[in-house]
Amino acid sequence: MSKTRRPSYLNFDGKSYSWKRGIDYRKHPEMYKVGKGEQGVLICEPYKSEIGQYWRFKDPETAAASSEKIYALFEEYLTQDDFVGADMARKYLQMGFTRARRYANYKGGIKYQKDNDYKLNERGTGEEAKAVAAQIFYDKYKLAERHPTYKDLKADWKARLG
Repeated sequence: MSKTRRPSYLNFDGKSYSWKRGIDYRKHPEMYKVGKGEQGVLICEPYKSEIGQYWRFKDPETAAASSEKIYALFEEYLTQDDFVGADMARKYLQMGFTRARRYANYKGGIKYQKDNDYKLNERGTGEEAKAVAAQIFYDKYKLAERHPTYKDLKADWKARLG
């Protein structure tokens, strides 16, 4: 039985969103907020352009190559003490997991029926290959979250800047 639940993005308020277009977050890292989940991942430049070009999950092989490259960028940002870059790379790894998982759960990755009051589509109709891709990204995402340098930089960042 499918529930009717409107997606949260329908009530998106861009004015109160912490991440803004037109800001160079490398030049102005103090304006970056850690946030929750993947927030800001498709806005924060120049990281969006640097990392996003490698973000792919169409099959397990593509997901493996993509997650390896993004994790390498994550480590590179850490060696530069660039917390914003590392956090953005971590967010792309997380987003690789969540998006691939959506395609594994729902045919075509379509969770809601837009023309039927956003009724939830039937789960379990997606692609098995996307489930494998999701697991590949999940493993790299968790590896990034556990990285001791990342954890230290994140704790310091949150204490200083939120």
